[in-house]
Amino acid sequence: MSSSFDYTTNARRFTTRHPVLSYVLTQVNFWIIANLLLILIIHLLLLSVRQSINLPGEASILPNVIMAVTVAILYGTSLGLIDVFLENQFFRKKPLGKLLLIKAAISFIVFIILFVLIRYVIYDLAIKAVIYGNPVPISEGAWRYMFYLFLVYTFFMNLVISFINQVNKKFGPGVLLPLLLGKYRNPKEEERIFMFMDLTSSTMIAEKLGHFKYSSFIRDCFADINLIIPRYNGQIYQYVGDEIVISWPVEEKFTSLLAIDFFYACEKRFYQREQYYLANYGMLPRFKAGLHMGKITVIEIGEIKKDLAYHGDTLNTAARIQGICNQYQKNLLVSKLVLDHHEADHKYITESLGSVLLKGKERVVELVSIEGIKQTNR
Repeated sequence: MSSSFDYTTNARRFTTRHPVLSYVLTQVNFWIIANLLLILIIHLLLLSVRQSINLPGEASILPNVIMAVTVAILYGTSLGLIDVFLENQFFRKKPLGKLLLIKAAISFIVFIILFVLIRYVIYDLAIKAVIYGNPVPISEGAWRYMFYLFLVYTFFMNLVISFINQVNKKFGPGVLLPLLLGKYRNPKEEERIFMFMDLTSSTMIAEKLGHFKYSSFIRDCFADINLIIPRYNGQIYQYVGDEIVISWPVEEKFTSLLAIDFFYACEKRFYQREQYYLANYGMLPRFKAGLHMGKITVIEIGEIKKDLAYHGDTLNTAARIQGICNQYQKNLLVSKLVLDHHEADHKYITESLGSVLLKGKERVVELVSIEGIKQTNR
């Protein structure tokens, strides 16, 4: 297993267990890099000016580095916590344009508050005496130009960091760095579990609700599923109409059990939101799913629109398994290979369907239906 893959796995685990801390640390790290870049540019510019006019003495960059890191921690932590709170409470259904405007306004307010604190409190109490050692008087005019400089720089870095955050959300935590390092430029082999989840009776629901309300119904279903996925280390591969494809890297023996647990956690979430769905749509969503595992290849594809694509028989088999759920009138079908990876029958009621020849396949696949959680484990 390569180091970049280890990084991706560990990043996803950390994000799953500590989502708020992960997001805040990401913001802090981005702003530390951004502020250090600014300090380096200013320092080199000052050195150039000192050389041009032959000023005596030496300019040390260390105090400015300490100040830049301190400001980055304060600013990144503030923005990170505010973003997490507003995302959970207000931003979930806001259009992207309005979302960007609101976040820009919040960033500006936080910047003003932080700059005033530095100007009138932090500089006098800590920066001037502790960091710089000797009192360094700064005129009002200098503070004003510093304000303009930091405001313009912060505005553009907010745009850059927002873009990076959006890319990170698209590919999931721990993927951006391997992408930048070119890990997926050539096909890489991985072993993964894939689950194809499809809305049960989707045609009937679409006819009953109409396409506008049906789209809202699917949006709400996927939003609830998205809340559950991080708790079970799942990774969204793609959305296809009313179907969602989730994958798990096979890195430990409990991965297959996590995938099955995830399916029933989604069902529990829908039942918890029963009143909402009945009030808005007159029905409760139900999904059927197929689960299979095996080796696949992953590669970065596309020029106009880049994406990570998985290829291999594992995906086709998982899709075919999900496709016969209606035939057997089952909600969750898994290949025996998945079940053998961890003894899920200790926790779940299972029913063997025997060897089945799936459509388009030459070899039979042994299938098992997961009927529900055993009473002793509820």
